[in-house]
Amino acid sequence: MDIKTAPKTILIAPLNWGLGHATRCIPIIKALQENNYIPIIASDGIALELLRKEFQNLQTLELPSYEIEYAKNGANFKWKLIQNGPKMIRAILEEKKIIKSWIEKYAIEGIISDNRLGVFSKKIPSVFITHQLNVMTGNTTWITSKMHQYIIKKYTECWVPDLAGTLNLTGKLGHVDNPNLKIKYIGPLSRLHKKLLPKKYDLLVILSGPEPQRGMLEKHLKKEIASYKGNAIFIEGNIEKVQKITTMQNVTYYNFMNSTELEQAFNESEMVLCRSGYTTIMDLAQLRKKAFFIPTPGQYEQEYLAKKLKKEGLIPYATQDDFKMENIEQIHDYKGLPRLDSKIEWANLFEVFQK
Repeated sequence: MDIKTAPKTILIAPLNWGLGHATRCIPIIKALQENNYIPIIASDGIALELLRKEFQNLQTLELPSYEIEYAKNGANFKWKLIQNGPKMIRAILEEKKIIKSWIEKYAIEGIISDNRLGVFSKKIPSVFITHQLNVMTGNTTWITSKMHQYIIKKYTECWVPDLAGTLNLTGKLGHVDNPNLKIKYIGPLSRLHKKLLPKKYDLLVILSGPEPQRGMLEKHLKKEIASYKGNAIFIEGNIEKVQKITTMQNVTYYNFMNSTELEQAFNESEMVLCRSGYTTIMDLAQLRKKAFFIPTPGQYEQEYLAKKLKKEGLIPYATQDDFKMENIEQIHDYKGLPRLDSKIEWANLFEVFQK
């Protein structure tokens, strides 16, 4: 766009469900700045804290929490979400009121919502980001998918961070035959870049996702990694005010890392042990790293992606209860994720805000 044009203010609001929604918004926020827009960041909890650390000079606003909790037993995952439903609906309704007032107060001229269902306006261009056009919930997938697609239909555009063709990462999660959805496949999003650095670690362990499952996996893996013979770096995924680093034998522990530190850690590591969240999958594809997955128990989306990628001979996985440290040797029998060459044309994508 013309640099002389007065910059438009765009509200970008990722869902606080683990860190994936927030981290994949980082390249979008940077692209907005590079294309003469003024981003305002809105979220809650650890997602907001992470983005505040990444963009200390940008304005940040707090939205109501959806209070998403995971069940301790994966089999109860769906029931726990149903129980949380009323709290989530109240937060979404409150969110809608807040957005209406913010548009006037901060002169917002465009919206990017990453799965925040109340961040929307009929008055200004509103974009919805999701990799789940189909929402996996077992035998209720058909109804949750229809409900999600009904919400998406309201938005000016829906950006799917994947490729449209048969070579893609999301499979049936991100591909539907629905002409009523204004979908743009923008290509995978990652805040990280491939760098040729000397190997420092044999294994990178990185945790993410809501409690209590994140903490349960941390406890399990800290026991398992005691038997690991190689050099490892273990990132717990605890976003706190101060970074803490401890070393025990051959393992270096971090409570969290910023994007620059994480990029270096990934590039210095041979293998990765992590959840099968979609943002992590996009990072692995970008960095061309081999990995082993432990999907969050009961989270159908992560279980689907782990099974899909194992079936394609790309990445092995194990359930959280069954995982043993020796399982990671299976990584060598799998090809790893394909390199997806796609360049995002940000200036073209942001034309939606010129309407």
